[in-house]
Amino acid sequence: MAVAVGGRYRFTVDQYHRMGEVGIFHPERRVELVDGEIYEMTPVDPWHAGVVNWLNHCFATALRDRAVVHVQNPTGLDERSEPQPDVMLLEPRADFYRTAHPTRDETLLLIEVANTSLPHDRGRKLPIYARTGVPEVWIVNRRAESVEVCRGPSASGYSQHDVVRRGMHIAPAAFPDCRLSVDDILG
Repeated sequence: MAVAVGGRYRFTVDQYHRMGEVGIFHPERRVELVDGEIYEMTPVDPWHAGVVNWLNHCFATALRDRAVVHVQNPTGLDERSEPQPDVMLLEPRADFYRTAHPTRDETLLLIEVANTSLPHDRGRKLPIYARTGVPEVWIVNRRAESVEVCRGPSASGYSQHDVVRRGMHIAPAAFPDCRLSVDDILG
């Protein structure tokens, strides 16, 4: 059942899926469920798409069978959140996630690429990622020309928040041998 909060309705993942099945969302519209609310996602500009493509290429090449690279697909975090991060590194699974969306327990790294979506990614999504236990989140911040690295999730947020700038390198905690240049990420 949808719950009304301050004049807005909060939906469950099941309700969100049913709305999609009956055609409430136009097929061209990109939407995601975050903390029970449905948000229209911002359009993907060429820079954003290029960063996602580059990260996908680098991780798929470097990690091969050690992780599944999950690009712009849903992840099930809790009963009211099914966001669609830009890139995720997941535990390998024989079915490649054909039978169910990945959960926080299968997530090794989650990446949001932020050009115009920074307030949504940092303000709405990051607290949910922390609260649900996503171990590591990167926010590629075009405006600040940096990558924000968040680790140590808890109900109150991430205990570690580092900003990695141009001229520096970064690696996922799960794969310290997979070092990427921030300059290459940002382009």
